[in-house]
Amino acid sequence: MNRRTRLLPTALALATATALLATSCSSSGSEDDDSADGSPSTPPTAAAPSTPGTTAPGTPDGSTPATPDPPGATATGGVPGTPSGTTAPGTTPPGTTAPPAAGARWQPAPGLAWQWQLGGGAVDQSVDVPVYDIDGFENDASVVAALHAKGRKVICYVNAGSWEDFRPDSAAFTKSLQGSDTGWKGEKWFDIRKLDQLKPLMAARFDMCRSKGFDAVEPDTIEAYNQNSGFPLTADDQLRYNRMLAQLAHGRGLAIGLKNDLDQIPALLPDFDFAVNEQCAQYDECDRVAPFVKAGKAVFHVEYKLDPGQFCTKTKTLGFSSMQKKLDLNAWRKPC
Repeated sequence: MNRRTRLLPTALALATATALLATSCSSSGSEDDDSADGSPSTPPTAAAPSTPGTTAPGTPDGSTPATPDPPGATATGGVPGTPSGTTAPGTTPPGTTAPPAAGARWQPAPGLAWQWQLGGGAVDQSVDVPVYDIDGFENDASVVAALHAKGRKVICYVNAGSWEDFRPDSAAFTKSLQGSDTGWKGEKWFDIRKLDQLKPLMAARFDMCRSKGFDAVEPDTIEAYNQNSGFPLTADDQLRYNRMLAQLAHGRGLAIGLKNDLDQIPALLPDFDFAVNEQCAQYDECDRVAPFVKAGKAVFHVEYKLDPGQFCTKTKTLGFSSMQKKLDLNAWRKPC
């Protein structure tokens, strides 16, 4: 079951922007909430961003060569109805961060400390960790560039498995692609069998991540086959869709993380560069995610209801990058 949590500002939900890659306003400064026990949180000191082992051998710079899209894949995507004058998918607007090199991609190693902030306003850039995971639509290239200037790697959160009515490209997803409600307001499952329709739309979202300078993507809601999606989806449908996402990311020089989807880890491990997991300790599932670490790939893990004392001993032994977060995924964090 997908247990990911995400709260977005009401103002964004009411936005009527029609351009897929129109960047949302970025402001600086935010305050951490008080910790769960009422004391202020203090950003921990993490390993330096240049921690050995964050890249894999095989190329001069230590990165792994990207996997090109298969024959017939859409190079840049494109969304029907994108108004003229907007930046085309796959291009870098003036003054933005250059995208990752097409021939190499980041390979996050096990144990890297991270920050995951999808809510709570502007990204708090003061957390001293080598990896940030932030919303791709809500943050423009200047935020990514500022984090890079601090030596951080930056992951682009995008929803790849369900339609959200508040996203600027929502009109590009036809009604036939939208199934049952996911349980989140304004959100419906995709019919992931329709690869011909979804592939260019996902390519355009990944192009957005690349054009803003992100190093990787975190596609959310990518286990629709075991949900009440409104479609007769199978495990094979999900495997095909998730592998398509991996090919799109790799073809753009971006690393990609497998979000939850525990049952398919054995099949998808070769296709994904790291894992993002929620609540494996609470549900006694962490051993199922451990193959990523054994393969030299990071597991970025959070718990919401458990205190660090209840899970850190085991997850540190497994080599996970673990922390406690609040449900709205604001800047507050309590790492292992």
